[in-house]
Amino acid sequence: MMKKRPKPVTTRPDTPLLDKVHFPSDLKGIDDKDLPQLARELRDEMISAVSVTGGHLGAGLGVVELTIAIHKVFNTPDDRLIFDVGHQCYPHKILTGRRDRIRTLRQEGGLSGFTRRAESEYDPFGAAHSSTSISAGLGMAVAADLDGKDRKVIAVIGDGALSAGMAYEALNNAGALDARLIVILNDNDMSIAPPTGAMSAYLARLASGRTYMGMRDLGKKLTAYLGKTVDRAITRAVEHARGYVTGGTMFEEMGFYHIGPIDGHSFEHLLPVLRNVRDNQRGPVLIHVVTQKGKGYPPAEAAADKYHGVNKFDVITGAQAKAKPNAPAYTAVFADALVEEARLDEKIVGITAAMPSGTGLDKLADVFPKRCFDVGIAEQHAVTFAAGLAAEGYKPFCALYSTFLQRGYDQVVHDVAIQGLPVRFPIDRAGFVGADGPTHAGSFDTGFLAALPGFVVMAAADEAELKHMVRTAAAYDEGPISFRYPRGEGVGVELPARGDILEIGKGRVIKQGSKVALLSFGTRLADCLLAAEELDAAGLSTTVADARFAKPLDTALIHDLVKNHEVLVTIEEGAAGGFAAQVLQHLATNGLLDHGLKIRPLVLPDLWMEQAKPEAMYEKAGLDRAGIVRTVFEALGQGGLKARVLAP
Repeated sequence: MMKKRPKPVTTRPDTPLLDKVHFPSDLKGIDDKDLPQLARELRDEMISAVSVTGGHLGAGLGVVELTIAIHKVFNTPDDRLIFDVGHQCYPHKILTGRRDRIRTLRQEGGLSGFTRRAESEYDPFGAAHSSTSISAGLGMAVAADLDGKDRKVIAVIGDGALSAGMAYEALNNAGALDARLIVILNDNDMSIAPPTGAMSAYLARLASGRTYMGMRDLGKKLTAYLGKTVDRAITRAVEHARGYVTGGTMFEEMGFYHIGPIDGHSFEHLLPVLRNVRDNQRGPVLIHVVTQKGKGYPPAEAAADKYHGVNKFDVITGAQAKAKPNAPAYTAVFADALVEEARLDEKIVGITAAMPSGTGLDKLADVFPKRCFDVGIAEQHAVTFAAGLAAEGYKPFCALYSTFLQRGYDQVVHDVAIQGLPVRFPIDRAGFVGADGPTHAGSFDTGFLAALPGFVVMAAADEAELKHMVRTAAAYDEGPISFRYPRGEGVGVELPARGDILEIGKGRVIKQGSKVALLSFGTRLADCLLAAEELDAAGLSTTVADARFAKPLDTALIHDLVKNHEVLVTIEEGAAGGFAAQVLQHLATNGLLDHGLKIRPLVLPDLWMEQAKPEAMYEKAGLDRAGIVRTVFEALGQGGLKARVLAP
């Protein structure tokens, strides 16, 4: 008789000082000299928690000292603290009354992996997309001024978020308004400038002090009496001179008072500067803090990219747990197919917005480094950059997650679609994405792309179909074209050596029946086939079809399904207004809804679905096998039979 393997023992770190901190107010009673110990304990607690749940690791480890210092110096939640993107907020959550739930991060019913207003008063602004903190912080700072409140607003931005144009738009506006906003630039790969040790720290303390800031403010008032031209000339001369020493000229030109760079892991550097700014702030201030991503955990320090987001892992070795795949991931299939096409067509180029490994374009970059472009967190630019390439005869594949394509929608409309430019849009993370929750779900791309004249909109039903769509997109030069696919593994179908070129606007019938028709758009096709087996067993002969295209529709296929079946169910992994809307619009305008047809569209529910495992989310949405069968029986009014068929 085999013995059961004992469950692994999860040991939590010893954290005597952290145990005394339940809310930021408790930090006031901790002596400054004890903060390094608190930082070590907070780091250990975060590492222990994320090893159990998975999640974002490196960025949070890098801001431990900064998070402690901000909460100690400022009066949160009355003072507003905004983390850009939010994935570095785990230490913040531990310090703000959520430590007892920190091991539920990203789990169903647990804490969000990002800041969230509904979760805590210490999260004044929810964020999961990049580069929003300065704009939101400026709004809060202006609101405080309008209300006559002496409230501090701190926006922490970094981890590449300053590569997005929106951040600069906000900086420019904040400088022009002379708003009382504190921006902390968390420079975690020294992308602007490194700190220069003791002298840098001394200059930062000096520049942030009451005397210097007061003299600067007085100087601005005095020169104002001499006229705007003289004032501007003197002010810029002073700022340029200081900029040569501190590196802050660009921010000064935008109206910010620049401090730093300073060591973001040194309380001796952080606390005096933050206290000076708290007590002496006159207008917008930017504090340049340099940190190390993954600080304090050797595996994360050594490989920041691999430990940015992690699965569950062994704390001692750093080894991440990964389930053995049964089929290749959709992203990998796309990447391999694109490389194959690029070998045969030198006009193919790849574009990504700071997600080379997430989109698989790192594989293209390895083979054709001059034909793959990472433009940073700048989706708007990525789309118009692709349009420019297409205008010159190249074949750009602008690979973005569905949730991030939203950020470039105006450019999709104005710069691509109106001009009919053949930009290819591979859309990753279509449908539910699991632990990242509603902020990263791919819900809306079908609807907002299919609304555009001349756009070809596809969805892959499996990994073989994805290969066909890559080749189809590569061969299509008549206008913009997109194809969507989900996160995770394929269904295990056999892959062709090379994809086929699909006929534009033509779907396919997978299984022929006579009473019920299931028309799938995307990877719900596998569940449609499972549902058809149950329906057939219940005496309801079922057709299963793969639409392939939401635009242009396969109208011949749809006409056949409508005329020869009693029930038509459309199934898609997108919000209302997408594929089903295109089908219903066509049926209504062609008088095909007047023949007693029972049509039921299955779409993502009209709510923000909380994080869970994707299969649980699809079950809740009614987009799994059981949900499809249930919908058919409800359409036919056969509730009793439905209950018997679905009984376990």
